[in-house]
Amino acid sequence: MPDIPPPAARALLRQMLDAAVAAAQPALCLPAQLPAPPRGRTIVIGAGKASAAMARALEDHWPAPLQGLVVTRYGYQVPCQRIEIAQAAHPVPDAAGLAATQRILQSVQGLTADDLVLALISGGGSSLLVAPCAGLTLSDKQNINQALLASGASIAEMNCMRRHLSGVKGGRLGAVCAPAQLVTLLISDVPGDAPADIASGPTVADVSTCADALAIAQRYQIDLPAAAHAWLASGAGETLKPNDVRLARSSVRMVTTPQMALQAAAQVAQAAGFTPYILGDSLEGEAREVAKVHAGMARQVLRHGQPFQTPCVLLSGGETTVTLKGAGRGGRNVEFLLALGLALADLPGVYALAADTDGVDGMEDIAGAVLTPDSLQRAWAQGLNPRSFLDHNDAHSFFQALGDSVITGPTLTNVNDFRVILIP
Repeated sequence: MPDIPPPAARALLRQMLDAAVAAAQPALCLPAQLPAPPRGRTIVIGAGKASAAMARALEDHWPAPLQGLVVTRYGYQVPCQRIEIAQAAHPVPDAAGLAATQRILQSVQGLTADDLVLALISGGGSSLLVAPCAGLTLSDKQNINQALLASGASIAEMNCMRRHLSGVKGGRLGAVCAPAQLVTLLISDVPGDAPADIASGPTVADVSTCADALAIAQRYQIDLPAAAHAWLASGAGETLKPNDVRLARSSVRMVTTPQMALQAAAQVAQAAGFTPYILGDSLEGEAREVAKVHAGMARQVLRHGQPFQTPCVLLSGGETTVTLKGAGRGGRNVEFLLALGLALADLPGVYALAADTDGVDGMEDIAGAVLTPDSLQRAWAQGLNPRSFLDHNDAHSFFQALGDSVITGPTLTNVNDFRVILIP
């Protein structure tokens, strides 16, 4: 295949992202995972960026009466008739999330064995479901969350701490649902699809411990309030463990995963004449370091035809991290992309896109960006120093200045990072 023209390359990158997002839509994936209606009531609870879209899909396919409340990120609401949609802040929790969580806890008290609770859980639920443990305030939780986000900790490490400092995560919400049947419907946004890490596992058992959480705080020098340190040190914050009788009637069903999204993108690449290779759906690490590894693979492909022949597309997912050191706007996907561009500066013809499938990279209402073979050249022509932007964790500003930001708006789903490198 000849070199792909720049407009066609950009269009193909966006088509692959759109296919990945479409494959993870609750309306497509959720109906097949629904259980049979119960003899008693059906109560719906949930949290996450996809929870409102999940609620709408549930309403459209549930044959029996139901009622409930789910909380989603501001701007991610979907009109529902029987399920109430609350909105709250992400990634740092707010008072609206605290109030919604209290109402959700109240809604599942006093249930019977004939009742069914459907928990609609997706990425983002960790900040949307907020119930500080004893001795902590909402302000304490906000400060801890901000420190974790800037620390470079992995999502598993962050969620371990969140579970053990919460009155609702780590299976505690599930315990309140007993003795009703509890079915948790999950959209995974975490590497490895571990249920306890999706929204910090409010309805599922957890094998991590308070000691693990304390070690993470020490590792990343998180300044915990005295009450939080005492809570963890005493073991009072222990989560529900496997075989806990309060979760005896609990089950988990995976609605969609990052792998499904990557496979949908691969089909688009194949149809366009590019052989797709999925490098992994659960890649982790510092965004700029993961970028160097991807660049090394692209270099080997282009120069030596190993391990893949051109034309091809390299796809990957997971969740990278950014240790904030500069005063920029963050964004792990755009940080990956800028680092990738610097690592590929001497290679011709390579295009790439990196974005968060929920439409928000970091704290920006921008999903990600596109990298073209002339991105660095165009930047220097505008007087922009790419390395300086990377050093200041300000890749969003860099790609915005080039007009290469990717803006999707709320996608109503979330299967985390999406990365694609196109090698003609």
